[in-house]
Amino acid sequence: MAAEKDPGTTSGEPKKRRVGRPRRLEPETIVATARRILQEEGVAALSMRRVAKEVGTTPMALYHHVRDKDELLMLTLAGTAATVPRPELPADPRERLLAVTLHMHGTLARMPWVVEVLSLGDLTDRGALWMVEEMIGAAVDCGLTPAEAVRAYRTLWHCVYGDLVFRRAMERRAEDPDRKRHFPGMLTDADAAELPHLAALADQWTELTEDYDVARQLGAVIDGLLGRTGRESLGGRERAE
Repeated sequence: MAAEKDPGTTSGEPKKRRVGRPRRLEPETIVATARRILQEEGVAALSMRRVAKEVGTTPMALYHHVRDKDELLMLTLAGTAATVPRPELPADPRERLLAVTLHMHGTLARMPWVVEVLSLGDLTDRGALWMVEEMIGAAVDCGLTPAEAVRAYRTLWHCVYGDLVFRRAMERRAEDPDRKRHFPGMLTDADAAELPHLAALADQWTELTEDYDVARQLGAVIDGLLGRTGRESLGGRERAE
């Protein structure tokens, strides 16, 4: 008796599997995967192909959900600031300006990948704009004009960003201290004549940089910005008279 044929096959051919719909991708899954890559490996490791592989799809399918890497970075940044509770801010405008600046520094220090993303330009987390608003408002309350307040904010942001970039560079250097010589180890006795101050401080340099007090130095910058603005305004009035 002959065996019955499978209705889904022809003679000698295996049954073909029907192709179903591709697995649905949730935006939260895409963003969470991208954020994990950024946190663990940095911006250089993030790509549409890498994320597609991690979530079990193809780059072409991923492009149906995210336009490009820049949009992926924007989506990853969105909501990051909201995960950090806002601090209680002092009423005194000078102290409020310092408190928000330190909060910004501390938040980014715990999320170094965000600093890398911000370095790409034109990318920010809308939820973080309250810090900019508070800093400019506090500066205005200290007596600065709106234009001066914006410049003061930018100066403080540059200080925060520069310190965080420097700290990350020091961490990378510590991970591989023998890869190349760095200052002050690169100085020789012959440099003393051309670089007398650096040569004299070389033995203390590490101790001095490790003893860097961010709060104190940012406070000094703020005092300088407020004091300088007052002097410039007074000087302008004197010249006008």
